[in-house]
Amino acid sequence: MLSIKNLTVSIDEKVILKDFSLDINDGEIVALMGPNGIGKSTICKVIMGDTHYKIESGSITYNKEDLLSLDVVERSRRGIYLVNQNPIEIEGVSNAEMLRSALECRTGEHTNFFEFNKRVTEICKRLNIPTSFIHRGINEGMSGGEKKKNELLHLYVLEPKFIMLDELDSGLDVDSLRDLATSLKEYLSEDISILIITHHISILEYLKPDRVHVLKGGKIVESGSYDLALSVEGNGFRSYEVSSDGDDE
Repeated sequence: MLSIKNLTVSIDEKVILKDFSLDINDGEIVALMGPNGIGKSTICKVIMGDTHYKIESGSITYNKEDLLSLDVVERSRRGIYLVNQNPIEIEGVSNAEMLRSALECRTGEHTNFFEFNKRVTEICKRLNIPTSFIHRGINEGMSGGEKKKNELLHLYVLEPKFIMLDELDSGLDVDSLRDLATSLKEYLSEDISILIITHHISILEYLKPDRVHVLKGGKIVESGSYDLALSVEGNGFRSYEVSSDGDDE
């Protein structure tokens, strides 16, 4: 599904990723681990097309298409979705307004208001989310847990194929994390892949990854199964000599 080859990325003339390579297959859950400030979130933002980052060299292909040649809108249309660590609040724009516009932009077709409202209401009930979320401002006045649930509502409506979870467990209590992970597992199918960005094992206990990678110096230095995550949890990142030089922007 996704193939990153020898990617070097900088911001403000500072190299964050250097010769970074990563492959993710259809239906895989892949975890990328590393301490804070190592550049994990940079990968998500580059995949989404954040123009603050400069691609020095390398390539990213998504379903055999050159991802770097596409703008943010086109990447979203291809089914790429990012759940941010700290979802922003947008006053004056409701979830319903944004989601209807996003669907119409993605499909190129008019969205029937009544069918849309029925579908979103059903998704809220399925995710145990108050239906009042539908007409609330995007993440406006929501707690950290509510914002993550709201992001999940967006995900279920937009139906992406490649999902990036950037520190999903940040700011969540055990119950909220379990509920979100359960809902994500129910969404998964053989053609949907997930990249989990994290620095500890909490979310991986619920969303068991097929492969785990450790990031050091802008590139992957260790790869393995879920057992690698357990080793990191027990021994820390120092056992892999992970450098904290970098910027996790």
